Amino acid sequence: MNAPRDGRRIAMWSGPRNISTAMMRAWENRTDTVVIDEPFYAHYLVQTGVQHPGRDEVIAAQNTDAAAVAAMLTGPIPDGRPLWYQKHMTQHMLPDMPLDWLDDVCNCFLIREPEAVVASFTIQRPDAAAWELGFEQQVRLFDHVCDRLGTTPPVIDATDVLKNPLGILNALCTRLRIPFSARMLQWPRGPRASDGVWAPHWYAEVERSTGFAPWREHEVKLTAFQRGLAEQCQPHYDRLSAFRLAAVRTPALR
Repeated sequence: MNAPRDGRRIAMWSGPRNISTAMMRAWENRTDTVVIDEPFYAHYLVQTGVQHPGRDEVIAAQNTDAAAVAAMLTGPIPDGRPLWYQKHMTQHMLPDMPLDWLDDVCNCFLIREPEAVVASFTIQRPDAAAWELGFEQQVRLFDHVCDRLGTTPPVIDATDVLKNPLGILNALCTRLRIPFSARMLQWPRGPRASDGVWAPHWYAEVERSTGFAPWREHEVKLTAFQRGLAEQCQPHYDRLSAFRLAAVRTPALR
C-alpha cells in the first residue's frame, strides 16, 4: 500500500448506519493514532441539497471545498502522530470528485448487510434513495483502489467485527502492517472533541458504549419500500463481501 514516509493515513470507507463511529472510537483509543470524522460531509450536503439533521451546523463547521479537504487529508498528520484514521462515508464521494488523492492513503472498506443499514437509516431519512446508502459508491471506490494497487484492499464486515472484534481488528492491523493494540477493544464512555457537529443527531448509542456491543441476532422487519432499497444495494454488498477478512484465530494481545 502506498503511504507517505511521515506516517500512515488510514482511510476507512463505510456507508451510513454501520459501526463506523465505533470503529473510529477503537482507533482513537490507540496512543499512536489521531482521527477525523467524515471530512467531506459539508461538501456532500452543499452539492446534493440533502436535508440531514443539523445540516446548517455541518456546513458551517467544515470546509465545503472537496479539493481543499483532499489536500488536508494527505497533508501533515495532526499532533505529530504516526497514524491518522480517517472515517469516510462512501456516499460523500460524488461522481465528479477527483480520486487521485487516494493513492496517498491506505484504503480500507467497512461493509454491512443492506437490510440492517436500510432499517436504521430510514428512521432519520424515511424517503431515502438507494444512492444515499453508499453501496454503489463503495464498489466504485473499491474498484478504483484495486486498479491502482493491482491487488484487493482490506474489507471487513460489521457483523464479523461484532462477533469477534479481537480477531478481525488484529487481522486488519496485520494487513495494514501495523501492530495491533488491545486498546482498540474498549474506550471511555461519552462524546469526543473529534466527533462531528452532527453527533447529537446520530451518535447517542456510541456515546453510551465502552466497546463493541456483544453480538446478538436481530430480526429486521422491512416495509415494501425498505425492502426495495435493500434489494437495490444487495449486489454491491455481495461483491465486496467476497473479499472480507477472516479473523485471526489466536491473536496476541499487546
